[in-house]
Amino acid sequence: MRRWLIVAIATPALAGAAFAVLHFWPIVKPESVKDLTGDPGKGAYLARMSGCIACHTNAAEGGKPLAGGLRLPTDFGTFYSPNLTTDPQHGIGSWTIEDFATALRQGISPEGAPYYPSFPYPFYSSFSDQDIADLWAAFKTVPPVAKASKTHDMLPPFNLRAGLKVWRALYHQPETLKQIPEKSPIWNRGRFIVEGPAHCAACHTPRNMLGARQAEMALHGAETLPDGGKSPPITSAALKKEGWTVGSLSYALKTGIMPNGDVFGGSMAEVVRDGTTFLTEDDREAIATYLLEREK
Repeated sequence: MRRWLIVAIATPALAGAAFAVLHFWPIVKPESVKDLTGDPGKGAYLARMSGCIACHTNAAEGGKPLAGGLRLPTDFGTFYSPNLTTDPQHGIGSWTIEDFATALRQGISPEGAPYYPSFPYPFYSSFSDQDIADLWAAFKTVPPVAKASKTHDMLPPFNLRAGLKVWRALYHQPETLKQIPEKSPIWNRGRFIVEGPAHCAACHTPRNMLGARQAEMALHGAETLPDGGKSPPITSAALKKEGWTVGSLSYALKTGIMPNGDVFGGSMAEVVRDGTTFLTEDDREAIATYLLEREK
């Protein structure tokens, strides 16, 4: 009886101590962004490529561009995209460029809190200082919208944001993409887009029970997406088996029309509508080239 009493008293205390350790566990690395002049036009293009407009604009309910509020239901709870306008209270108007870089490349808020991986920051770790400067210049042109997004509605224990620090330790291993000299410039450009800003693997890779991508199955498709749909494999072998060519895939990324005359549906239709249709022909060709020539 005494032993069980000790356990009953000690367990909450140990849990509290563990949570305190997690809460104060420092994970941020100070960002030092070079003093570069940003090009808002290039930044806006990169933002399109990165899916910022699609994910942070609740167009179905008449939301303003980048004002957030888009609902994303998952098995872990419901996420709502944040306000990214220049409003200082509800958006990012009070941020510094270092705050911006830390959020994008590390997935950490100005307050030092980790972001949920529904924000695909692992794919943005390869952004250069110039990329950051260009994006920052573009976001500074966004009109402020004085409206707060909704708070995430997460299921326990995922509502304890400090627990994300453990998740990051297990699964977040950011890598900087380096040029592969033996590959063509167009292949390397496609690799940067697919593996970086376009974050294709976010939807086209299966995940484990904790929501982490199964790296060994990259681009092999996913059976369950947040919208209830599923994504097909887009490995080189799978695309070639379905008869895709660089030309037909590049065209589909512009128009949404597949070689059989059908059109993309679901979230892929949104990707084309809000993202890839705005890319240059060279970049769409680069994406298609990389996917069809990717070795894995």
